[in-house]
Amino acid sequence: MGKALAIQRDSMADRVKQDLLRRILNGDLPPGTRLVELQIARDLNTSQGPVREALRELEAMELVTTEPYKGSRVREVSANDVREAYVVRAALEELAGRLAAPHFKGNVARLREEATAIRAAARKNDLEAYTLHDVNFHRAIVAGSANRILLRTWDSLAFEVRIQLGLSRGKVDLVEVQQAHWRIIDALEKGAGSQAGRLLHEHISSIPS
Repeated sequence: MGKALAIQRDSMADRVKQDLLRRILNGDLPPGTRLVELQIARDLNTSQGPVREALRELEAMELVTTEPYKGSRVREVSANDVREAYVVRAALEELAGRLAAPHFKGNVARLREEATAIRAAARKNDLEAYTLHDVNFHRAIVAGSANRILLRTWDSLAFEVRIQLGLSRGKVDLVEVQQAHWRIIDALEKGAGSQAGRLLHEHISSIPS
């Protein structure tokens, strides 16, 4: 019985985390918003335990800050945070492209599917859909590197990545920017890791900060 309750609790904590993560990343909970455990628990019809666990996980992802006697808030992201995140992300994805090439050689159907969705979103100027599929595209490449530390590090930059895409609204021609994805796919399909890594680095570095 105890084990079943523990599993149920873990599952609820993950549901709370995913709900808060979605609301943070789509702007419903902007930086600086206070996160009240009791209110979140009521909204999601759960106890405060899973909420507390979810907030701890979001704090580990640097999406939330918690101070004694002040509670938890959505973390403020500075322009410098974003710039630093993109420098690191460019380097990580260059390495990921090199490592993932054997995995994707002749096996790029998923990447083409995401790139097609990105292109459709770009043509509609749908930034929310663009961001969702763009993150899926790049994360798939990093996951394809089969290096869990690389993936974990990339995941830790996800907040800054999404924030920057939002801040870039109006500064970026999405239709033009998305074209790079197809060149990256072509390189990976051929197993050309060095080329894929270089293209990924150039693509990420070209996004205005």
